[in-house]
This record gives sequence, structure tokens and C-alpha cells, in this order.
Amino acid sequence: MAGHSKWANIQHRKGRQDEKRGKVWTRVIREIMVAARQGGGDVTANPRLRLAIDKAKAANMPADTIKRNVDKATGNLEGVSYEEIRYEGYGIGGAAIIVDCMTDNRVRTVAEVRHAFSKYGGNLGTEGSVAFQFKHCGQLLFAPGTNEDTLMEAALEAGAEDVITGEDGSIEVLTAPGDFESVKEALSAAGFNAEVAEVTMRAENTIALAGEDAQRMQKLLDVLEDLDDTQAVFHNAELEEQA
Repeated sequence: MAGHSKWANIQHRKGRQDEKRGKVWTRVIREIMVAARQGGGDVTANPRLRLAIDKAKAANMPADTIKRNVDKATGNLEGVSYEEIRYEGYGIGGAAIIVDCMTDNRVRTVAEVRHAFSKYGGNLGTEGSVAFQFKHCGQLLFAPGTNEDTLMEAALEAGAEDVITGEDGSIEVLTAPGDFESVKEALSAAGFNAEVAEVTMRAENTIALAGEDAQRMQKLLDVLEDLDDTQAVFHNAELEEQA
């Protein structure tokens, strides 16, 4: 992935997500319920649930709301059952897109995702059509100006897989998904707090889009993000910043 716009692109995406805080609680609740249902309600034995609860706390969700949804998922309270579905497709200029959803109605969800792709210039693909272009990993992004040598030493000692310095001076630490939390905690203890820290689908290569193509791609991404059942959208487009 080209380093020169890594920082700008991730900050841009994070900013757009922050604008949609109304959906954050809904998404986090679904993540909590699926994580608890699959791995149990004990956070010490369920890393995925622990990450979901961390997200909930970061979104200022009350502790009783978190507990209630864990209880629903583990059968202590009656609740809705969600399933995870991943859709893959192509956007403007052949850019690859992954849409992760959680839904209680698969028929509704696929219809909405297919409609969004077709209406806004994309194409919904088959399972596996673009996933090979992404790596499932932990990603921690540090701002330009961070001490590269010290961070690299701490990251590799903590078990990180790779440390990448972008042309803009930002530093990206990559981990195996299962090592993400321990690496994050180790770096925090060493005084390094990431601007962005998440387990994600990271594009192995990118497609640069500018002008009208960038605007059309952003519109498609926004529509997919705004679908009720969408949990996360990943893509490999580098979008020119709009004036």
C-alpha cells in the first residue's frame, strides 16, 4: 500500500465514521451479542468479546447496557439472534470492497447490499472474489513524528509481525489477529498510543482514484456504510482528498 497517503486515507475514513456515531451503539451491540454467543460471556476467556466491550466503553455505552446484551446473547435473557455475513464486490475503477454485516434477516440484507452496489456504480461479486486482496490482521497506526526506532523495537519485542513507515512519516504496526490486544497493551505500556487501533481487513495493494471517480467511490462507500445491517466496510481505494 502506498505510504504517502496512508495517514490521510485512514484519518479520512475514521473521520467519516465518527460522523455516524448514531450507528455506533447499534453496531457494537451486535458485535457484543455475536461474540458472547460464540465464545461465552467471560471476557477473560473471550478476546473478541473483550474487544467489543472496549469499543462499547469508548462509545460511552453504559455498563448495564453492555451486561444486558451479553446476557441476551448467552441465553440469560431473550433476544434477537444475529448471524454474520460477508459480501464482496467491486466499486469504481475495479476497486475491491468487502462489506461485513450482522443481520436477523439474510434475504433483506443481501437485497439492500446488491441494490447499493448496482445503483452506485459497483458490482456485487461472489464469495472469495476480492477477499484474497486483503489480509486479516491487527493494525495500529501512529502519527508522523513518532520515534521510529523505539517504536519498532517495542513492537517487534511485543510480537508484532511487521512495522511499516509511510512516506508521510506515519508508522503502521501489523499483528496477527490473535496477538493484537497483547501488542497494543505492550505498546501502550511503553508510552505509544495508536491513533487508530483495530483488527481489520487490510488491503495488500491499492487503486488510486481521483476527481469524479473518487467522488463516486466515496458515495458508494457511504451508502454501504449507512445500511442498517452493515458492521464494517473495507476497500482498497486510495481516494484523492476532496476540496
